[in-house]
This record gives sequence, C-alpha cells and structure tokens, in this order.
Amino acid sequence: MCKAMALAASFAVFPLSGWSTTFMDAAWAQGMCDAWNKSTTLVTGLAGKDWMDNNGGRGFKMLRLYRDKCGPASAVQLTIVPKDGKAMCQSGGAPSADKMDLSLDYLMHATDEDWMCMGKGSWGCGAMGAMMTGKLKFDGPKMEAMGVMDPFNAFLQLVDDVPGDASKCP
Repeated sequence: MCKAMALAASFAVFPLSGWSTTFMDAAWAQGMCDAWNKSTTLVTGLAGKDWMDNNGGRGFKMLRLYRDKCGPASAVQLTIVPKDGKAMCQSGGAPSADKMDLSLDYLMHATDEDWMCMGKGSWGCGAMGAMMTGKLKFDGPKMEAMGVMDPFNAFLQLVDDVPGDASKCP
C-alpha cells in the first residue's frame, strides 16, 4: 500500500502529461542548472576549498543523475565551475565526453519515488538519510559530501522545483 501511495504521489509532483520535459531529460537538467544558480546555499556553500576546489585541476566538477527505471544510459549531467568565488552550474544536459573521476565527481541514482521523497525533503529523505537508507545510490567522494550536508540537501530538494513528466524515460 505504501508503495502505491508513493507512486501516486510521484505523479502529483511529476505529472503524466502537461510538461514539456521528461523527468531527468536534457531539458530538465538545464532547468536544474538554472535552479542551482539561483540557490545561495549551493553557489556559496560549495564555493570553498572543501568542495569546488577539489576538481583535480580540471576546473569543473560533474554531477550525473539518473532514474533507476531508465538506467545509466539515460543519465544527465550538471557541470559545476568556479566563477567569481562561487560554485556555478555552467551547463545541464546530456553527459559530456569527459570521463568521470569518482574521487572528484558524483554519480547518483534512485527510484522515481525516492527522487520525489528527496525533492520534498520528507523525513528520512534528506541527504544523510537517503544515503544511509539506500534511497539514494551514490558514487563519489562520500566524506566530501558529508562535509557539505546543507548544500547537498538543498541540491536534492531542487528535484522538486523542476517539473518533469515521469511517465516515460528520456
């Protein structure tokens, strides 16, 4: 019963129709990038040496996301760069040809229901709870992420701010 309620609730956040983007397609990822750049918690909270400067000298960090039901081939990417003392999202869309370095970059995936839960910031679905309960599958520098929990929570909650149709895969 709980799964059925969660699925029904996910369609309330990510409706079956009426949105021009599919949940976690390239256009949705650009919307996430735009939302990132409007979040003071993200652009200032991740600007320091503990996060943004850990980019391996490349000058950027990558965050790749996908929905479990759609698989890793459907992943989208946010590319974060230092700019004017802030951590700014330079682009959101299909993954670049750059190889991920999981000592610097992040790969995250979850079920649609769990993405919705994290987006709402529901109990047990904050960054720490989602990682500890397995709602969010996560590869990347875990200790680094734990050191920036407030921005990580803010990032996960952006999922709720960018609408998309979850009835199909990108």
